[in-house]
Amino acid sequence: MESIIVYHGSTQIVKYPEIRTARYNKDFYFGFYCTIMPEQAKRWATRFTGTGIVNEYMYTSNKDMKVLAFSEMTEEWLDFIADCRLGKSHNYDIVEGPMANDTIFNYVQDFVDGKITRAAFWELAKFKKPTHQISFHTAKALTTLEFLKGYEVYD
Repeated sequence: MESIIVYHGSTQIVKYPEIRTARYNKDFYFGFYCTIMPEQAKRWATRFTGTGIVNEYMYTSNKDMKVLAFSEMTEEWLDFIADCRLGKSHNYDIVEGPMANDTIFNYVQDFVDGKITRAAFWELAKFKKPTHQISFHTAKALTTLEFLKGYEVYD
C-alpha cells in the first residue's frame, strides 16, 4: 500500500469527509474531491469569498478498492466525464485524473451539449494544461483518508 498527502479546499475544516450530492454533476460524478496539488486546493477553498480552509489528509491506497485512474486527458477520460456530467453514475470507489479546469470545463460542457464536435474539443483543449483530482465515491473509499490538519488560506 502506498500513502500520499492529498488536499481538499473548503470553507471549513473537514475532519470527517463525506459524499454530498450537489445540484449538478461533477467531472467524476458525486464524491469527495481532493488533489495532490496544494495550490489547487487553495483555489478551491478561496473561490467564493477569497478566504477558506485547506484540509490535508493521508491517503493510503487499498487494493480492495475499485479504482479508475486517468494519467492524462484521453478519449476515454472525455467520454467518462461527459457521462458523469450527464448524470450517469459509475461503480468505482475512487477515480483519479486530470480535472476539467474552468476553460476545459466549458469545452467539455459544449461537447456534452453537442455545441462542438469531439475533434473541436481536442483542438481547443490541446493548449490547456489540466490539473489533478482524486475523488472518493463510496463510504469504503473514505476510509482510505486520515485527516491530518486544516489551515486557513487567502486569495
